[in-house]
Amino acid sequence: MHARSWLSVLSLPLVAAFTLPVLQQGNPPKPQPSLGAKPVPQDPLAGLSDIQDVLSLVQLNYVDPPDMGKVVSGGVQAVLERSHPLNSYLTAEDLRLPDPGPAEAGLVVLKRGIYATVVAVVPGGPAAKAGIQAGDVIRKMDGDSVGRLSAWRLERRLRGAVGSSLDLYRYNATGDLTKTTVLRQLVGSGSVVVKQGQGALLVSLPDLAPGRAEELNKALALADRGQTLVLDLRQCLRGSMEEAAAVAGLLGAKGTFATLQEAGKPERTLAVTGSGTPFARMALLTGRSTLGAPEVLASCLKKGGSRSLGERTPGLGVERSRFALKQGGAVELVSKRWSGLGGEKLDRQGVVPDQVLRLAESDDPLAKVLAALAAPAPVAKSTSPATDAAAGPKVVPPSVKKPLN
Repeated sequence: MHARSWLSVLSLPLVAAFTLPVLQQGNPPKPQPSLGAKPVPQDPLAGLSDIQDVLSLVQLNYVDPPDMGKVVSGGVQAVLERSHPLNSYLTAEDLRLPDPGPAEAGLVVLKRGIYATVVAVVPGGPAAKAGIQAGDVIRKMDGDSVGRLSAWRLERRLRGAVGSSLDLYRYNATGDLTKTTVLRQLVGSGSVVVKQGQGALLVSLPDLAPGRAEELNKALALADRGQTLVLDLRQCLRGSMEEAAAVAGLLGAKGTFATLQEAGKPERTLAVTGSGTPFARMALLTGRSTLGAPEVLASCLKKGGSRSLGERTPGLGVERSRFALKQGGAVELVSKRWSGLGGEKLDRQGVVPDQVLRLAESDDPLAKVLAALAAPAPVAKSTSPATDAAAGPKVVPPSVKKPLN
């Protein structure tokens, strides 16, 4: 049977599913809405038959014979990314791919259209050694356009065998497109770093992996609670919500930690017991690389009275789930969202600091924070996320002289 005939046969059940109820109901006259009545919402799935027509027209009339598998998968991926850039469509072949390897490039990226922004770089990791910085915009990976890669595929590209190379075509701070080769290596999780100052303590957390709260508890066992604690979360990359809640309790937080919103389920709150002794004063340092669970921790401590400084976090307080498809593939969807104590949606606005404080690598963060705390608090201005100076990284396509495929 001809390919067009197969398409017609396969489209009959879908078309019938939408047209049969209409034929059975006939064509009754539409009732006139009463004065002040709200319009009846349209069926959001009514356009599925149009999608089938579009696919048929593409196959029958496009100037070159199209690969309908790529057309369909590309369309599905585009729909998913319109909902959230972390959503991904996985084919059956994708699910059979072997693990790419244990080594990492040492960076976290977030896709927006045909670009991917570097939102975090692991200190001392391969990407950092290659000169990549948070805020850089990646256009290609190993010669492949970012626009054709889902979040799942991008994450796979960042991993590989130890010593394997990854070519990144990126726009740096000057707007120039450069090629940077990163050698993947095994990247450790780091450890809690404590720096004692004059009447103040700086504690840096690399992540919120399991066991981090216990490590922090040991590091603060002999600390004077009458001094100022500065919690540095600028390079805190992800972790678990349970560990984030444990750290919050260790620092004296009590009650509700955050609220989990999940599709089709009632909201669930995560609480902390407040087992630790709080410090006399606490301040937070947040930044572009404060991702996921650390954002929820920062929101909780800020709501509890801690002064927050730094830059707006990216807004990735979400979790993904994988759902199997009948044809053997799957989709990964952002199915859970964490909301802060103030009701802020941590997958959109992130955590906005009380005071913008940008630090260079050569700066002493503890001295800078203490100086900011000693100065009069700045008057808060009402700004939108698009104009807020503390906003996290945004993908602003650079000026490109020549089109890139």
